[in-house]
Amino acid sequence: MNTTIEAPNDVAESVTHAPRVASIDVFRGLTMTLMIFVNELASIKGLPWWNYHAPGKMDAMTYVDMVFPAFLFILGMTIPIALERRIKKTGSMSNVCLHILLRTVALVALGLILANAERGDHVLMGIGTNIWAIISLLGAILYWNVYPASTRYQNLFRILRYSGLALLLAMFLLFRRTAADGHIVWLDTSYPEILGLLGWTYLAVSILYLTTRRWHWAPIAWFVVLTALCAFTTAKWLIFPTRLPLYLWPFGNGAMSSIAMAGVVTSGLFVGERSRLWPTFRQKAVWASTFALVTLLCGYLLTPLGISKIRATPTWCLYCIACSVLCFTLLYWICDVKKRTRWTAFTRPAGENTLLTYLLPDLYYFAVAAIGFTYFTTHVASGLPGVLRSVVFTALILMLSALLTRCRIRLQL
Repeated sequence: MNTTIEAPNDVAESVTHAPRVASIDVFRGLTMTLMIFVNELASIKGLPWWNYHAPGKMDAMTYVDMVFPAFLFILGMTIPIALERRIKKTGSMSNVCLHILLRTVALVALGLILANAERGDHVLMGIGTNIWAIISLLGAILYWNVYPASTRYQNLFRILRYSGLALLLAMFLLFRRTAADGHIVWLDTSYPEILGLLGWTYLAVSILYLTTRRWHWAPIAWFVVLTALCAFTTAKWLIFPTRLPLYLWPFGNGAMSSIAMAGVVTSGLFVGERSRLWPTFRQKAVWASTFALVTLLCGYLLTPLGISKIRATPTWCLYCIACSVLCFTLLYWICDVKKRTRWTAFTRPAGENTLLTYLLPDLYYFAVAAIGFTYFTTHVASGLPGVLRSVVFTALILMLSALLTRCRIRLQL
């Protein structure tokens, strides 16, 4: 299953009771749209190399390699917004920490479903692996759906929610696979898929943010530290980050955490109480552009360490950060300063109901595999017709997301 990113709607609950930052939703929606497109495009043959992920041994990056970092960046931007609102609402740091932990577990669980869907043994489980994945995701949708406030249907909604949880737990307990040595084992947790990586990054950056949130300079300091960690690990001056599992060291080699922390830095320029230090858009834009130019320069200086998404090099991180900062600054000017958002109507559901939109293509892939539909494996699978197919597929997913959102099916972790 090809996945380029992914993407929880981390700001969803924070903006339910507060004015939405339009540019964040727009940026997330555009990124999600691009993700759906490039994931479908990955199966199309005969296109120029820059339409796919750059090979790991090549010192290069394509626009496809910039999609996942954009989600990490947006994830970082939403962390201060969501956590500050939750702190003000509950006044309890223990409740906030529990919320962070539960959200991390949820993202990792969803990631493990997607990562293991094709590894299960249907003989041992008694059902096909694609059916297992569909039931698991439907259980997740039932459990994490935001049900309307209604006293009349409160019991029904409670039944649906806990039925979804029961389905999830049952599917996890049912899962079995055969290891390379022939032993029967459970889930493979070595790679938690994109959603799981987002979950661990969310945990790591939230820890850093919460422990130093009173110091305005802390995010930029942590960004420098995480970038240095990435550089030292890539240069093999540090070995331990590559040997520790993410549940023990959620910072990894520093690459994903540095990108998300750059989002925290940018969020402080544009949103929240810290942004009052730069009251005008011109001031915000100057500081954001300066940040982007510095990251570009640092990325250029670190090019001897390579440029690669697969190897998670610091130059790849810094170039993607610079692009994300500049893109967000432009979107902020268009959507929040000039209030021009009508052009974003088509991608808006993907920005506001991101997690559901993320799961829809996977549900489609599992469904067509379960029924044995293979037409597109050999038809409309190369060149310009394949590109057009990817465009149509992306549009259909966005339309389905809009329809489900209108039917009040919205996921929130």
